[in-house]
This record gives sequence, structure tokens and C-alpha cells, in this order.
Amino acid sequence: MIESLRITDLERFKDDYNDKIFITFDIDWAADDVIAYCLNLLEKNDIKATFFVTHETKMLDRMRQSPNIELGIHPNFNFLMNGDFRYGKTFTEVIAYYFKMVPEAVSARSHCLVQSSPILDAFHDLKIKYDLNLFIPRVSNINLKPFDSWQDDLIRLPHFWEDDMHLTYNDPADVNHYLDFDGLKIFDFHPIHVYLNTEDMSRYNSARSVLQNMNELKTHVNTEHFGINDFFNNLIKEISK
Repeated sequence: MIESLRITDLERFKDDYNDKIFITFDIDWAADDVIAYCLNLLEKNDIKATFFVTHETKMLDRMRQSPNIELGIHPNFNFLMNGDFRYGKTFTEVIAYYFKMVPEAVSARSHCLVQSSPILDAFHDLKIKYDLNLFIPRVSNINLKPFDSWQDDLIRLPHFWEDDMHLTYNDPADVNHYLDFDGLKIFDFHPIHVYLNTEDMSRYNSARSVLQNMNELKTHVNTEHFGINDFFNNLIKEISK
């Protein structure tokens, strides 16, 4: 039996992850209706997940009310690196900006997986327990597992599947290709790709100008080709078995 877990559920296990998966979402400023679409799928099937937060939204209250959902932070350091201080003038200020939205967070994944030794030190100092900034694709054939950072109580969790990289690598669509893999299995979805059923990044790029306009966004949904929504639903089916 395959069990879906939140990131903090990792504490219940040692080294046996073969029948466990961790579904995560980077919400990436998605519209409320797009986030709600994903929440509906999870709630309908009683699936646990961790959401990494980029912005204030009423969906946060809904997620906090669910025992199956937990929240982490998804800080965006890209603006800071380009001299734009909208989220803070230092990386610690940027992290603090996101902590104001999700003060209960104990896990973090940066937008675009931006990482550095000082950032990891800052995560540790702010009581983050889990860093998820390492992507090591399934194609590597490396069996993944949690490992300690140089700080004793910061655990690094590599993920082996990410929807946009899945499309970039043109990886196999069969979910069993990933479920049959030994080791830690963390899936990283973006609500917009689930909603659009993205089968190619060109679909997302063509919709970028209307991401907050649901009437327009609906016209970009893929209904003809196997996409991320199909993959996600197949994953849910395997868990539900």
C-alpha cells in the first residue's frame, strides 16, 4: 500500500520509504481558483501534501483547516539578486518576509531552488528543520535519502520529480516508473501545471499573460494530450488503491 505524507511526517520513519511518497506544491503566485482546484483533488481523495507558500491568499486559511495539509515557505530571492528589494534588502530579510505569512513553517524550498551556505544557515537560525532545495532527477538512478546539513538539526531532503523538469527531460509518463524506485520519493507540483494539464512548457508560456484571469485561463487548458493533471490523477489513483 502506498501512503501519502506531509514533510513533517518524515519524523515517523527512519530509512524505509519504499511505500511512501511526499506530494509537495510550490504555489508560485497561482490564482485562488487554481489553488482551490488542486485542494479539491486532494480533499476528494484524502491525500496529504505540503504547500510551499509564495503570497498571501485566502487559500491559506483553508489549508490550515485541513489536517492533511501543512505549509512551508517558498522564498523568492531572484529579485534581490537583480537589485530589486521588494521582499527585503538582504536574504535574511527576504526569509523574514515569508515567515510573516507562514510563521508556523518548518520547511522551505526556494523559488528556482536558489540556495547557498548563508541561506542554509539562515534557515537553521530561524528554526527551519527541512530544506528541499536539491533536485536530483529520477534519470540519475540515485537512491535518495534525507541527510543532515552541517547544522545538527537541519535536514536536507532531495526531490526526484518536478513537473516542469519532467516536461523538460521528457521523462516517462507512467507513474509506476517512479513509485517502483527505491528511496525517498518527493514529488514537486505547481498548481498552474495541474490546472492547465500542461503537456509542454509552451502551453504555460502562452498562458502567462492571463494567469490571474480565470475566464481566459480556462481556454488554455489542455484536453487533448497526456499532461501533468493526468499524471497527478494517476498518482492519486495509485495511492487510493
